[in-house]
Amino acid sequence: MKEEMGRELESGKVAHVVFLPFPAEGHIKPMLKLAELLSQAKAKAGSIQIQITIINTQHTHQRLLVTSNLKEFQQTHPNIQFLTFPDGLPPEHPRVGRGFKEFISALKTVAPALREVFLSMTLPATCFIADMIMSTSAVEVANEFQVPLLSLQTMNACTTWIDLHLPKFLEEGEIPIEITDEACLNKPVTQITGLESFTFLYRDLPGFCRTQEVAMEFCIGEFKAASQASALIINTFEELEAPMISKISSFYSKIFTIGPLHCLNLSTQTDDDSSHRSSADGILSKEDNSCLEWLDSQQSGSVIYVSFGTWASLPSHVFFEFWHGLINSGKPFLWVVRPNSIHVTDGVRTPSEVLAELEEKSKGKGLIVSWVPQEKVLAHPAVGGFLTHTGWNSTLESIYAGIPMICWPIKADQFVNSKCVGDIWKIGFDMKDKCDRSVIEKMVRDLLGDKREEIMESVNKFRDQARQSVMVDGSSYRNLENLIDHIISLVP
Repeated sequence: MKEEMGRELESGKVAHVVFLPFPAEGHIKPMLKLAELLSQAKAKAGSIQIQITIINTQHTHQRLLVTSNLKEFQQTHPNIQFLTFPDGLPPEHPRVGRGFKEFISALKTVAPALREVFLSMTLPATCFIADMIMSTSAVEVANEFQVPLLSLQTMNACTTWIDLHLPKFLEEGEIPIEITDEACLNKPVTQITGLESFTFLYRDLPGFCRTQEVAMEFCIGEFKAASQASALIINTFEELEAPMISKISSFYSKIFTIGPLHCLNLSTQTDDDSSHRSSADGILSKEDNSCLEWLDSQQSGSVIYVSFGTWASLPSHVFFEFWHGLINSGKPFLWVVRPNSIHVTDGVRTPSEVLAELEEKSKGKGLIVSWVPQEKVLAHPAVGGFLTHTGWNSTLESIYAGIPMICWPIKADQFVNSKCVGDIWKIGFDMKDKCDRSVIEKMVRDLLGDKREEIMESVNKFRDQARQSVMVDGSSYRNLENLIDHIISLVP
């Protein structure tokens, strides 16, 4: 690959874009999609060729080799190469759950390893696009090699606006929030302009602001470092978050909103949902398409789809509380339960035994699977609602599909997203900090029945705006073209 890139350099000018994702699937997926889009931008770039290098941790790369066909991916995208660096942890380290604190501590010290990767590259970097929460090391390396740094925010604009204020919150002792203090959780946030009319509460701040989270100081340090980037790329669209995007411009002179990234293409856009499927889809998890046959047997709009994302590890009693709520709602459900997502609390059963019990008790009422092609599931006519952890990728995919949500956030930006869905955009219900079968039952019934008509007006409006934004001449399509022009302008 290095030799090929060297030959490209000899034959003409090259824009070499280097990517640094945060090593978690929810962050890697949008960054891979952006890399794909830039790799397809040859026609837009004229005589300048665009080469892509994606730098992953060795642990992440090994997962890619197991769960995806990287050889085929690179054959399809010959101008994309993958390089790796060690994250300082042994291969068997879990990196999530109880191992997360050690994981983020290790990520604070990866700058020397990144430096070695930059030294190994035959083609000098034109620009460095780093995940916003990998900024400390990215800034250090970008400054040493005198490479323009662009920050990619894989979360929404509202979260970004809040994140930019959190260093001051920390200095003034406003965070961390004591999660056992209901009065504190229900206190309005008055220090951040633009949130007043929506009664943002302290419980709506990012989850790492809570006392049980270990990531607070790490994330806030990354946000401070990200302010040194020369531009900000956000996976959102103008029509959804224009007021917040405008406010962020006081921190960044260049902002490119290019979402929903999962359905953005440089080729001619169509109304066929399959046209935006990326070859990176499902690249970190094997998708089980058999659930689509089960959905085919269900009535239109009758199914509640349930998924808590790729990282959550929840106590077994939480799963059973949700199970009771789903069963009592009387609605068929498709529920994603990853084998490693169950944390057994009774000390008797294993996670596999808990999962087997859930599957057995769900027969005839719902289907439990380990993973699904989520975009296809949300687009299926049988799906009427999404009970979600409100990760930003899932939220955008639901908006694009026109599916209302029940939001049960678990960590990070999910708490902000849940507030936005329920109270700002009014395209779902905010169920944060509740795990009660009676509440779950009522919200499922309301979403698929009694309150569906009133909520679908907003759902359909934002669905149409999302789809228009990624069409030729849509706001996100234009901003992607502007981003490409900006990168080309950095070539000496």
